[in-house]
Amino acid sequence: DVQLVESGGGSVQAGGSLRLSCAGSNTDNYCMGWFRQAPGKEREGVAILYPRGRTKYYADSVKGRFTISHDIENTLYLQMNSLKPEDTGMYYCAAGGGGTCREEDEYRHWGRGTQVTVSP
Repeated sequence: DVQLVESGGGSVQAGGSLRLSCAGSNTDNYCMGWFRQAPGKEREGVAILYPRGRTKYYADSVKGRFTISHDIENTLYLQMNSLKPEDTGMYYCAAGGGGTCREEDEYRHWGRGTQVTVSP
């Protein structure tokens, strides 16, 4: 069974950095993604890592600031730099795929989320 546990969220000022981690099990051959949901808004995909880590996708809003990566123990990371107040939200790690890996409904396994708050 796939299990995902996020950590690393917190509160920072604008311009600061955070690194989120997602400890995963049985995630080989899945697309892995970071999604976020701001208060009152729909959940959106932030960054996607395709199987074997060869291809990455980023939402336009985070390109050049966020980096998705993983290690040999299948821990997924999201390095977030130059944070902005609009980056505030609950961040979720997810595993799935089968299509483009960019659609939320492709992801069947989700963590519980970790809160990121960026103050002006």
